[in-house]
Amino acid sequence: DAHWKVSVDQVSAPNPREPFAQCKIPFGDATRLLQRCHKDCSSFCTDVGPVGRRLGEKKGETVWMEMGRLVQSLPDPVNLGQGYPDWEPPEFVRRSASEAIALGYNQYTRTQGHPELVETLAKRYSTHLHREVDPLNEIAVTVGCSQALYLSLTALLEPGDEVILLEPFFDLYLGQVKLAGGTPVTVPLNLKQGKWELDVAKLESSITDRTKAIILNTPHNPTGKVFSPEEMESIADVVRRHPQVSVISDEVYKYIITPSQDKCSTAGCELELREEAGPSSPPRHTHFASLPGMWNRTVTCSSAGKTFSITGWQVGWMVGPSDFIARVHALLPHVQFCAPSPMQHALSRVLEEADQPFDGYLNYYAWLRAMYDRKRQKLLSGLKAGGLEPTKGEGGFFIMADARRLIPLVPSRYFQQAAANGRSRDFALCRWLGEEHNLVVIPGSPFFQNSESKMGKMKDESPCLLRMAFCKRDEILERACERFKILGHQVERYEAQAAVPTSTASTETHV
Repeated sequence: DAHWKVSVDQVSAPNPREPFAQCKIPFGDATRLLQRCHKDCSSFCTDVGPVGRRLGEKKGETVWMEMGRLVQSLPDPVNLGQGYPDWEPPEFVRRSASEAIALGYNQYTRTQGHPELVETLAKRYSTHLHREVDPLNEIAVTVGCSQALYLSLTALLEPGDEVILLEPFFDLYLGQVKLAGGTPVTVPLNLKQGKWELDVAKLESSITDRTKAIILNTPHNPTGKVFSPEEMESIADVVRRHPQVSVISDEVYKYIITPSQDKCSTAGCELELREEAGPSSPPRHTHFASLPGMWNRTVTCSSAGKTFSITGWQVGWMVGPSDFIARVHALLPHVQFCAPSPMQHALSRVLEEADQPFDGYLNYYAWLRAMYDRKRQKLLSGLKAGGLEPTKGEGGFFIMADARRLIPLVPSRYFQQAAANGRSRDFALCRWLGEEHNLVVIPGSPFFQNSESKMGKMKDESPCLLRMAFCKRDEILERACERFKILGHQVERYEAQAAVPTSTASTETHV
């Protein structure tokens, strides 16, 4: 509906023919077509339909639609919103894709996964999980990790089964649980002195006879938290005490972890890259399925999109016990015939080549971590200069920060507009940042089930969390830091003025 409305508005613009300069449809026909489609779409969208009712959503835009439309409306936006890299993948990745197409891998392949790719994945996960992984029976290839997550839920849940989400959470989880017939149950991570902590007792107390799964995401979106080996073992202890509970482990960011000299010997937590042999696995990342007794209780979901800056390739996978993967194999032919064949074949080569030395580093993964660490540090310094308080994160390519010090700078009309649309104050702040500072970030409330209680009322003193993506070119991050620095000066001036008593201020002004 939003797409057509924009198009119809263009038709009504002072020079309405301009949008159709490259269009072969006659201008008059195109105008009538757009107006008819807008009318039909508007009437269709007045009802949320069965999908909307299942999701429990009212008619309206998602945060991604709203922020995307904001980006398109700005003359010179600095976009730290949606989490995808704004650069091309490495040459060896692009070359592998071209070669796969040239070699003729352009038709359907095996529905459950391209043979070369599942063989490569089995070899790698056999190393990561310290067990032999069967490429044909313990791996399924999907259209991205999002589909792997959804099919995992579909294969696991009966109507009314409960799924525990650690809050804040990637908003996709909430909708997927509902669409799969489940009931989401949130367990909040505690934010203490800027650090996100898991309350294991609260996690266990949330488990009922209907609980079927815990979704675990590490490194974590949106906070960047990397769950420690001790936290992972605590979760495993809970799972051991509740035999009906499985874990869906979302590990798409596992290769993007801030470099550290820390070493760990817990099962599944690999040592530093320079000490590894065989397929590389990231230091300080614990594969939950590698913990004692957890292989049969875990389905591991991942993809290549974030690791190789190829989010558009849409190749994901899941690894797990054969009895569970068999359910997914049965589902796949009813969802799509296969994930893209040339991309699967290319990825089987990419994963092997990435273990080789790259740009002066031991391998591509070591380079990737160092590159993202530089970007993280750059944006962290900019946020602090802007008066924001970043929360602690060690992985992924997002930073959450408390922006409550910016709230007094926001004109009241933004809060009024947000309230009228049923939005919390972080939406008002984000719209102000976009419209008046050309900075686009994501409000924190969509990552919570009850956004108003988590984000606070319009002008109280509770945290106002925003999510920023630093998977952007250095020049974009530089521009963002410059704009945050300007905001920081405004915050300092406001707070200095607010600290001066009224009587003193009037005397000084008079003098």
